[in-house]
Amino acid sequence: MSQTPAKATIYDVAERAGVSISTVSLAVNTPHRVRAETRERIVAAAAALGYRMTSDGRSGVSRIAVAAPYTSYPTYLRRLAGMLRRARSAAVDLVPYDLDSAASATAPLLESLPARADVAGLIMMGVPLGGAALRASRAARLPLAFVDIVRPARSGASSVLVDDLAGGRMLGAHLRELGHRRVAFVHEVQRSQGYVSAGMLRADGMAEQLQLLPVASAGPDSVETDALRSAAAKGVTAFVANHDRLAAAVLKAVSGSPELAAMTVTGYDDGELAEALQLTTVRQPFEETGRVALESVLERIADPSRGASRTVLEPTLVVRASSRPASARLA
Repeated sequence: MSQTPAKATIYDVAERAGVSISTVSLAVNTPHRVRAETRERIVAAAAALGYRMTSDGRSGVSRIAVAAPYTSYPTYLRRLAGMLRRARSAAVDLVPYDLDSAASATAPLLESLPARADVAGLIMMGVPLGGAALRASRAARLPLAFVDIVRPARSGASSVLVDDLAGGRMLGAHLRELGHRRVAFVHEVQRSQGYVSAGMLRADGMAEQLQLLPVASAGPDSVETDALRSAAAKGVTAFVANHDRLAAAVLKAVSGSPELAAMTVTGYDDGELAEALQLTTVRQPFEETGRVALESVLERIADPSRGASRTVLEPTLVVRASSRPASARLA
C-alpha cells in the first residue's frame, strides 16, 4: 500500500536552503531584513518542495499581493477599487502593500516582496521589480502582473497600461489648437533613468506638438511659485502638470500671483478633484486597469500554462474651464 507523501514543512525549506528556520520566517514576513541572495535561495527551495504558507487555513482562497505607492499617489487606490469589485465574485484575498514612490528613489526597484510564500499571485503598480525579484517570482512560479509599468523584456509578466504617449499627444494637440507653442511640463524629479515612467511617455507625446520646458516640482502636491514665474518669463503660455494633484498646486500658485493669472493649467488623471477645480485633464480608466490586472493573474493561477498578456487601454481628453487661448496670456 503506497503512502501519501508528507507535505513539506518550514523545516524542510530551511534545510534545503541551508538556513535557519528563523531566516525562512524573516524571508516570508519581513523580507527586507534578509539578503537578496538568501531570499532567492529560500524561494527556490520552497518552489522545489511545493511549500506554501497559508495563515488562515482556508482552502480554495487565492491570496494576491497588490503593491503600489498608495500614500504618494492616491490614484492607485482607484485601481485597487477596480480589483476589489472584481474580487467580490471570486475566492480572492487582496493584500495591499504601500511602497515608496519610484520617482524619489535612485534605484526604484523592488527586490523583496516576491519572497513571501503565502501569496498565489503578485500585482505591481507604479514601481518596477529588480532582477533579483523577477528571478524569485519565476522560481516561485508566481503569476505576476504589472500595472502602469513598462514591463521588462523576458519578465514573463502580464501588463496593463494606459496609453500615456497617446494621452500626451491629445493634450499637446488641444493646447496647440488654442495657440500655445511653448508650455511648461511640471513634474516630480525622476532620480533614476533605469525605467520608463508614465510621465516620460506623456512628455514625449506632448513634445510632438509643442516645445516643452521642464519644471521640477517640490513634491507630488507642491510647486514653487518662483519656478512658475521663471518659466513664464521664458515665454511659456501654459502649465501642464504630470497629474491632477500637482495641477491643483499649480492652480493655487497661479491664483495667488497676478502675473500668472491668465495662464492655462492642465492636469492628468481626472476625478472628483479635477471636476471640482474645472481642470482640463486626461481621464485614465483606473478601475478598469485594476480589474483587468486581477483577471490576468486569476487566469494564470487557474491555468499555469497560460502565457502572459498585454493590455493597453485608451485615455480620454476632458476639456474644462482651465483651458484658455494662448492670446489670453499674451494679452
